[in-house]
Amino acid sequence: MSRFRMIFAAGCLALAALLGVTVWTVTRHGANAPAETGQAAVGGPFQLVDQNGRPQTEALLKGKWTAVFFGFTYCPDVCPTTLQTLAAVNDRLGPQADKLQILFVTVDPARDTPAQLKAYLDSDAFPRGVIGLTGTPAQIDAAAKAYRAPYAKVGEGPDYLMEHSAYVYLMGPDGRFVRILGHDLGPDEIAEQIKKAMREQR
Repeated sequence: MSRFRMIFAAGCLALAALLGVTVWTVTRHGANAPAETGQAAVGGPFQLVDQNGRPQTEALLKGKWTAVFFGFTYCPDVCPTTLQTLAAVNDRLGPQADKLQILFVTVDPARDTPAQLKAYLDSDAFPRGVIGLTGTPAQIDAAAKAYRAPYAKVGEGPDYLMEHSAYVYLMGPDGRFVRILGHDLGPDEIAEQIKKAMREQR
């Protein structure tokens, strides 16, 4: 195993442990658990641009439920599969789908320009209205660190890939972290978890 793969794997293990604490704390104390309960900090300020070139900050999360996913448009499997799953989740949410927005944050800002994100997310296979976000490498790195979303470049030349977290982060209308939507769950289970979170925060 190469050095960067070892570092990435260690980062993913640390993320899993951190999120395990978060899930346990939220389950015990509720989504609005105070900091002293040990709730992990997931999410935070960011300064990025969307696929239409408009500046966006964390204020984008306020007022709607948000599913946040880190990936890249040249991803061969995890990213398109996750977006297709979220499209199926929207179908299962029915009228409640209007309360949920999806943010796709690239970890490949060198290739994922606003125009590239727009062309990619316009696919009929993906949910309608997905908001794509990109920025400078420093801005992307800051956003990924805020969400505890590790990533690493794999290979050289134009066909390089990006290793990245496969987690989807569910954020509440107040912009705070609620729960992880595991990539191993099907659309039925994810939709039920989102509905449950919506009921609990009425």
